[in-house]
Amino acid sequence: MLEREHQEVDARLEAFLIGLRDGRVDADEVNAALEALRRHIYLEERILFPPIRHGGMAMPVAVMMTEHGEIWRSMDALASLVAGGDTERIGAICRLLLDQLAVHNSKEEQVIYRAADSELEPEQAAELTDFIETGLMPDSWECREAR
Repeated sequence: MLEREHQEVDARLEAFLIGLRDGRVDADEVNAALEALRRHIYLEERILFPPIRHGGMAMPVAVMMTEHGEIWRSMDALASLVAGGDTERIGAICRLLLDQLAVHNSKEEQVIYRAADSELEPEQAAELTDFIETGLMPDSWECREAR
């Protein structure tokens, strides 16, 4: 389910870029993609990472958290540029964000998600599934490493 969220966010950002190349700045589309990505990061940092952040997973989780901060700052930059309409700068930041996600997601899927598959207790896995299906991110939450 988490990998599917990665794919959905990537697809929305790619669709936004295609529209941008055609001269359309679809603020609603990109903001929806960014909101989905923020929610995904919240889910990982608040629900997925805590139970696996021990032993051999301490360093990989720390790397993911640092990368989340970098991704979050790119999302903030993209969101602020969309309002201005500078399509060249918007496109550059969107491509940067997609590049960051490609690198980040491949590591996360291969290392973190594999560990979660084997290390999460049934009730932890159920909490994760419940949040994916119905959970809402608090309005004021921000990735710790984004500061």
